[in-house]
Amino acid sequence: TPQIVNLLETREIHILPMVNPDGAEYDVSTGSYKLWRKNRSTNSGGTMGTDLNRNYGFGWGTGGSSTNGSSDVFMGTKAFSEPETQSIKAYVESFTNISVLLSFHTFSELILYPWGHKYESISDANDLKVHETMARTMATWNGYTPQQSSDLYIASGDTTDWSYGEHRIISFTFELDPKSSFMNQ
Repeated sequence: TPQIVNLLETREIHILPMVNPDGAEYDVSTGSYKLWRKNRSTNSGGTMGTDLNRNYGFGWGTGGSSTNGSSDVFMGTKAFSEPETQSIKAYVESFTNISVLLSFHTFSELILYPWGHKYESISDANDLKVHETMARTMATWNGYTPQQSSDLYIASGDTTDWSYGEHRIISFTFELDPKSSFMNQ
């Protein structure tokens, strides 16, 4: 439609198709999903991987993450310790006009917005209303459930807490389908 063409012609859209390629490749390397969520960096003590969505600097290490390298939610040795999160940080910070950031994950059919690292809502009433309204509107398009990230579980150091908390970018995580783990279906 002309309206969609106009929207696309008057905006820049950047798509980063994969933030965790080595972890994703490892996950499917045997032909069966392992539900591996971390990258494949080598940790001290011989464990593997950091959960990249626990490695961003805003609210890092304040809950819902682990200092144990063998944990699925290992947050890394420090915020932005991983080359992948350093690259996303540098990329986002190279622009001054980003208005929305979307992160796509699996699974649960949810549209999540900050905060993930705490149960309190976004304190800026206008920003909270924008997040809630956009999440509800997008949910009418795909049938997903809109909610604050921490309503699912506490997760500190995540992408959208950082992008909104540090840069005031309106930010969402889409937990894609299926609604529950395909391993359980």
